Amino acid sequence: MKSRVVYFLLPVLFILGYLLIVFSMPKYAGSYFIFVLLILGDLYLWSSIKKAVFNYRKWLMVLISALYWLPFLSLIFLVVGSLIVPIINWNDVFRTYLVGFILVFYTAKLFPIIFLLLADIIRLIDRVFHLMDKEKREKVREGQSGITRIKFLQYLGYITGGLVLGTMFTGMFKWVHQFNVVREKIRIPDLPQPFNNLKVVQISDMHLGSWTSLKPLEQAIEMINGMNPDMILFTGDIVNFATKEAFRFEETLKKLDAPMGIYTTLGNHDYGDYVKWPTPEAKQKNMDDLYAFFDRIGWKMLNNENVIFERNGEKFALVGVENWGASPRFPKYGDIKKALRGTEDVPARILMSHDPTHWDDVIVPGGYPVDLTLSGHTHGFQIGIETQEVKWSPAKWMYKHWAGLYHDNNGRYLYVNRGLGVIGYPGRIGILPEITVLELVA
Repeated sequence: MKSRVVYFLLPVLFILGYLLIVFSMPKYAGSYFIFVLLILGDLYLWSSIKKAVFNYRKWLMVLISALYWLPFLSLIFLVVGSLIVPIINWNDVFRTYLVGFILVFYTAKLFPIIFLLLADIIRLIDRVFHLMDKEKREKVREGQSGITRIKFLQYLGYITGGLVLGTMFTGMFKWVHQFNVVREKIRIPDLPQPFNNLKVVQISDMHLGSWTSLKPLEQAIEMINGMNPDMILFTGDIVNFATKEAFRFEETLKKLDAPMGIYTTLGNHDYGDYVKWPTPEAKQKNMDDLYAFFDRIGWKMLNNENVIFERNGEKFALVGVENWGASPRFPKYGDIKKALRGTEDVPARILMSHDPTHWDDVIVPGGYPVDLTLSGHTHGFQIGIETQEVKWSPAKWMYKHWAGLYHDNNGRYLYVNRGLGVIGYPGRIGILPEITVLELVA
């Protein structure tokens, strides 16, 4: 009877959970299937370890059980809590660590789940195909002096999960603000001589809602100013959910300085699409607040427009478009034709476009006269391997161009910045936060 009730309640709970996600965080509804798989994996792993746990002393059993289910309870708290109090009204630091805690523990659990599943598949194959009759199997077991192959896989899963847990926590508290300065010299043949050796610093994807203190950002600002850039370009995603996440960093960001100015464009997170607003007017006010914020800190927004610099009668154009992403999940507000108007007689152009798929799907196929496109968006997935010999990240499965410098056959360049901040997992492993120094030469 009890099992029947459980089988009935599980589908009901999954449906209710989906409705909660749709109502409270509609932008994440497409990820609900992943949440369901995680919970099923949780139950599967618990079914494997609960017998051993229940043999411990009562206080230890209660402690281990509570720790095991704490990530699941935190996930429920996140979903239900965002329904009661909109997630944009949560404390940024609390929200960052809560989401990070959930992601870290579920990622760590994934590895013992995989190894346990592999062990069960081996066990099933052994039974289905009757690799040994019962008598031979017993003799083999009696003759075994060490752990079985299945037990080895289970232990390997637990060890791997523990290593992943430790590594991800290190990524959260150590590598997340270990800023990496990347320097590139890019040749633009039509760059006018007065602009030769122009030093441009690119930063991207701050996601200020994920910063837990001011100090690391102050360090980054000091590093950037110390490079004496001619101009500073920010290629979108200054916040996670809402403009108010940026307010506590206002005085710090005002310290950025460059003689030719600081310019910015919008990323997909800047539009406030990842939260449910009470009214369209509230969402529009969020955007108005963002534009006013950029005005206060002295950054000029380029929304499908350009600014032309002139030295000794020679011209150079900086162009910025609103977000344009190939994925249906991201807005397509970027209008490159509108942005280029007035630059017809300018020999060299740099484009700021948050999502690198804009270069892949629009700029290159359309043959637009853009010498260098600067993007961000991918974060390099925040996890990967980058050495002199190896450059790999899961980001490469989602984006053709995901980090660093690229070019096409016609001499057009794309640079994809790995981001200064984080989103989701509040840490970095292998793919460090980036400050890019670009020297443009004729």
